[in-house]
Amino acid sequence: MGSGRNERAIVFGVGSGLGLALVRRLAGEGMAVAMAARDVAKLEGLRDAAGLQGVTAHACDVTKGDEVTAVFDAVGAAPDLVVFNASTFEPGSILDIDPAVFERCWRTDCLGGFHVGQQAARRMVPEGRGTILFTGATASRRASAGFAAFAVPKFGLRALAQSMARELGAQGIHVGHVVIDGQIATPTARERQPDRDPNTMLDPDGLAETYLHLHRQPRTVWTLELDVRPAVEKF
Repeated sequence: MGSGRNERAIVFGVGSGLGLALVRRLAGEGMAVAMAARDVAKLEGLRDAAGLQGVTAHACDVTKGDEVTAVFDAVGAAPDLVVFNASTFEPGSILDIDPAVFERCWRTDCLGGFHVGQQAARRMVPEGRGTILFTGATASRRASAGFAAFAVPKFGLRALAQSMARELGAQGIHVGHVVIDGQIATPTARERQPDRDPNTMLDPDGLAETYLHLHRQPRTVWTLELDVRPAVEKF
């Protein structure tokens, strides 16, 4: 738990929704923020359009351990907060889904989380402090029909977070898993559903505030998992 000033944060899987909202909120808190995604040109465009000063953009495919390591090495000092927000979404019947698609989803959502979590832990443990947060989904706890390629890696990511939390908590590392139960109001989602009531989608800025709250929790009241949804969402 820090004050923001002189803290370092890395957000993996930054797009125009939650990822960008996290970067914006953490930078506004005074943190030195690095953001990572496959397309660095797109990252730089998002950063510049948002007027974010001092935020660094890094090309990174989270399925490749060497690229994840390179981001941490570029940041240098041990980060105070790391967020794994990378995700894929490939719905399809078990009768039809290509095994290559299934594997690609697992590599991004689960193996990617392992790469990021391991590198974060290796740097945080010697410091005795740090927060590692993983973005989950409704499918992290309930596998619906036609969602095997999404739910299986999300189940795995949740298990990773649980294992890490139990191993690292006593060493001063707070590991958390956030279940996003609903659709995030990304620019694309709003554009595709212009008549949809905004109160039925999750606000990215509100989500970012929730992640920051987790990072700020005192060591005596750490949360391992929480689920968030709009007030009108049925669950």
